[in-house]
Amino acid sequence: MKPAENQLEIKEKLYRFDKIASHRVATPDDVTDEVIKQYKELGYLAIENVLTPEEVQAAIQDIDDAIQGRIQGPKLQWMKDAKPVTAEDREMAVRKLSQFIDYCPATYAVAYHTKIQSILKRIFEDEVKFCADQAILKPPSNDAGIEKPWHQDMAYPNFSFTKMVAGVWVALDEAGLDNGCMHIIPKSHREGAVPHYSIRDWQLCDASVNVERDETVPLKPGGLLIFSGLLHHGTPPNLSAKRRRALQFHYAPESAVKMTPDQFKAVFTSEMTQAEC
Repeated sequence: MKPAENQLEIKEKLYRFDKIASHRVATPDDVTDEVIKQYKELGYLAIENVLTPEEVQAAIQDIDDAIQGRIQGPKLQWMKDAKPVTAEDREMAVRKLSQFIDYCPATYAVAYHTKIQSILKRIFEDEVKFCADQAILKPPSNDAGIEKPWHQDMAYPNFSFTKMVAGVWVALDEAGLDNGCMHIIPKSHREGAVPHYSIRDWQLCDASVNVERDETVPLKPGGLLIFSGLLHHGTPPNLSAKRRRALQFHYAPESAVKMTPDQFKAVFTSEMTQAEC
């Protein structure tokens, strides 16, 4: 498949919407040993009702305060050539925030939420090490709501640990099939590291994405997805009239160490494998 040329084409060619991922539980209290076992088999687990409505709203307020400059310190990624004037312009022009939890107490509380930490400890069978924070924003029908191509998170140097990391993706708005909810390929983490390429982003080659196995993970606000750092996943563009804001945190087992640059190149880039896209 050639790289898709526009967002609608990307949505139609690289994602499917007819199967909802089934490995989910209603509350954190429903995460049994069997659920953890299935997580390791499938590479993901969706959990509803993790955050209260009050916790969701407090996190949204933190993100808005950072975007509007009422909180200084977080790093904001703007759309290219963005020249925001009004508060609404600023909100629609930001694609991503990072390094914000130390300035934003409500999001810090989510990152270190006892329910999340407890589940991760059971998954890792180790103490939990926090790695990084992001807020991923998809404004409605806007260039900032573009696709995040299929990828593996451990293909990014920040998460290239010697043991499997976990991503935690927390819905702040309802994440549905129309506004860019997460898409995953169950069990793909068991296939190991795959070379990534700089195409529309740092991503899997489009031709290597097994679109037929794509499953969607819609979530209500306060629900979350925990997923393996090697799971193939991505989010299609938001072509709806609804915003889609999410927090994303990454964690590693306490005993994990970073790969050396040569180790990273050997498994995640084409430099040493001579792989082609």
